[in-house]
Amino acid sequence: MKSKKLTINIVIALVAGIIIGSIGDIYADTSLVKGVDQYFFNTVGQIFLNLIFMLVVPVVFVSIVLGVVGVGDPKLLGGIGLKTLVFFLCTTAIAITIAIVLALIVKPGAGHSDLMKSTEVASYQKTLDKQSEGAEAPANQTFDQTLINLFPKNPIESMTQGNMLQVITFSIFIGIGMMVLGDKALIVRQFFEQFNEILMYIISMIMRVFAPIGTFCLVAHAFTGAGLGAIKQLGLYFIVVLAALILHFFLIYGGTIKFIAKDSPIKFFKGFIPAITIGFGGSSSNAALPVSMECTKKMGVRPAIASFVQPLGATINMDGTAIMQGVATVFIAQISGAQLTILQILTVIVIAVIASIGTAGVPGVGLIMLAMVLTAVDLNPAAIGIIIGIDRLLDMTRTAVNITGDAACAFMISKQEDRKAVSS
Repeated sequence: MKSKKLTINIVIALVAGIIIGSIGDIYADTSLVKGVDQYFFNTVGQIFLNLIFMLVVPVVFVSIVLGVVGVGDPKLLGGIGLKTLVFFLCTTAIAITIAIVLALIVKPGAGHSDLMKSTEVASYQKTLDKQSEGAEAPANQTFDQTLINLFPKNPIESMTQGNMLQVITFSIFIGIGMMVLGDKALIVRQFFEQFNEILMYIISMIMRVFAPIGTFCLVAHAFTGAGLGAIKQLGLYFIVVLAALILHFFLIYGGTIKFIAKDSPIKFFKGFIPAITIGFGGSSSNAALPVSMECTKKMGVRPAIASFVQPLGATINMDGTAIMQGVATVFIAQISGAQLTILQILTVIVIAVIASIGTAGVPGVGLIMLAMVLTAVDLNPAAIGIIIGIDRLLDMTRTAVNITGDAACAFMISKQEDRKAVSS
């Protein structure tokens, strides 16, 4: 009952944040609204996010270690890892394909060539010029650099910097070591299990005390800064991205739960609402991770599978981001007067899928990936400046899609393993 009440309160806070933020956006120039937005919405929202981010690295580290140990069999671990990777890569490819097809049909950029002459493009070009003068951007890393960066030189440094792929790699090695040693590492395993209990208690406490007000403030701040005005300016682009996200959410994830996991999609989505609202409010897969793992475990997902699949997904599964890239690429091509060839479209799909691996699950990272995609198909990345105003709102929506994909994968694999256990 407490869990159901919390879910209802978070949903109410989400809706109220959208309404209040949209009203605030109309009067955004007034000193009263500016003060409330800066000193209340932004401050309280950031405190809530920081409380969750505080737990991300320890939760990922402890969960992956216990997940690997809990699997108990290196062969089974390899099988789960392969299924997870295949699912994430396939759904990302499907996501961007849906986005590109929908954008080519609707043509959100047709007749808006004047946008390329806007001040937003010139402003973002200056930002790109400044970035090019500094260190190499993560989006420009080659495949071999990405592969090398999977393995940490200093795992403690990786944790302090929040390099989640390196934290996951280190966690897997620790987990395998504990699994092979068995009873020799019993005390260490008990420590991790007790530490995990402490982390889960802190997460529950933060959710009970701060989640509704934190969600309200995050959403209200986002809509006050980029509300109805941004949607009006790029209405058709916004609608196409949102439509592609909704299609992918219900058809692909709902279909996965219905036909592969053989369970009720409605039951799954309902049980995952608390995590969806946190992902929507915080625009970060990593921030939502502790809550999303708790939700899936309550839905019956094996703790070992949830602990392995979802932290990995928060780092490499970016279906919502891929959808934005697909629509944005076609949109920018249309306002630039360029005609994308079949080869260029395939290039966009391949690069977006590869780029999703190793991309941090933090707000705004999709724009970095988009710059790389646009450069690969000879489009001006400065055109990203046109969609920045509306991207904050879409970032919230696509993050909710990203984390739902992680949960759907964990749910599917857990149900398959349950059926195997029954049949054997």
